Amino acid sequence: METTQVDYFPILMQLLLAVGFVGGTIAISNFLGPKRNSVNKDKNFECGIESIGNARIPFSVKYFLVAILFVLFDVEVIFMYPWAVNFREMGMEGFLKMGIFMLLLVVGFFYVMKKKGLEWE
Repeated sequence: METTQVDYFPILMQLLLAVGFVGGTIAISNFLGPKRNSVNKDKNFECGIESIGNARIPFSVKYFLVAILFVLFDVEVIFMYPWAVNFREMGMEGFLKMGIFMLLLVVGFFYVMKKKGLEWE
């Protein structure tokens, strides 16, 4: 199966359309939007609470652990979608490979549950 540069034209067009839309939206909002500055408007705002002291407070490691685990287990859906679309073409070999992939994810999930990585204290 040979590919030519013409086969990449739709991808290039979609990329140009997306970049053009984002750039155009930013440019138009910059020209048409109001430009009123004030002391009150330029203040830092965080949840309606005035900031007191140093903003660099330490976060619990649990917060980052849960975030990483969420990303890890969320990425599995990205791999499952193409498999589900091409399920019939992949046959039994694809089924076994996805079974191994899901088994590894389940083992990892039970490991995290055993280590109490998802429990808040």
